[in-house]
Amino acid sequence: MKKFILQRILLAFLTLFGITVIVFSLMHLAPGDPVSVIAGRETDPKIVAAIREEWGFNQPIYIQYFTWLGKAMTGDFGMSFVNRMNVVDLVASRLPYTIRLNLIASVIGLSIAFPVGILSAVRKYSIFDYISTFFALLSQSMPSFWLSLMMISIFSAKLGWFPSSGSETWKHYIMPAVILGTTWAAGLTRMIRSSMMEVLTEDYVRTARAKGLRESVVVYRHALRNAMVPIATSLAYWIAYLVTGSVIVEVIFALPGIGRLMISSLSNRDYFVVQAVILLTSSAVLIANLAVDVLYVVIDPRIRYD
Repeated sequence: MKKFILQRILLAFLTLFGITVIVFSLMHLAPGDPVSVIAGRETDPKIVAAIREEWGFNQPIYIQYFTWLGKAMTGDFGMSFVNRMNVVDLVASRLPYTIRLNLIASVIGLSIAFPVGILSAVRKYSIFDYISTFFALLSQSMPSFWLSLMMISIFSAKLGWFPSSGSETWKHYIMPAVILGTTWAAGLTRMIRSSMMEVLTEDYVRTARAKGLRESVVVYRHALRNAMVPIATSLAYWIAYLVTGSVIVEVIFALPGIGRLMISSLSNRDYFVVQAVILLTSSAVLIANLAVDVLYVVIDPRIRYD
């Protein structure tokens, strides 16, 4: 088990290294010059050349990359061109908004997915099962940006129940969290339903029922635990969705999270901020996948990483 975890951690670091190479290369090969952002209205060639030398943009791209990587490994991700702030401080100031949004969305998604998915499996091909499957497919088929605009139009513009932008109160998080949470719940519900339906036909479930155990004990103690391995895999995928899907929602609802920060930094060619945000989000996804791999052993003791 320890050997497996160490191998996965090493693989995660190699993956992060590959991500940094790709992101750094794409940012520097894209059209545009970040020096123009730093210089502003300054057009004096000598001053522009001095700025380029100060920030290291006169060096070959591979020198720039290893210089940035060496500093990043010590926690120094540079300065933002636009905000003139330390990148770590800038990202740290935006991170709580994204975490708050994703936590609320996760609670909403899990509160919907597990009860509905389990009940749909237990009552398969019932009216409840057909209705829940229909709404799950409907929710998955609607793009988050379109759903966001519809909710703003109805619940903000017409009814005035919730604010359409900002982050000052808990009401500002309701609509974006509902959009993320319900979209997440739709896919997770279908996964839970299919996994539970497969497990409920197993011999040990029929044996448990034949012993006279309560249906709740059969479903939650015997069936659900054995159905959790594919569900846990789906959870890791949807955690990645929350990290990436919140970008669109944050932009539409003007939440000052790291998703909105990354979009504005991309448009302003704020290299160091974009690289730090992508490295952070990639690390979150890799950690989630590692946690799921470890969770497999807890869920099913038959699984061993020897």
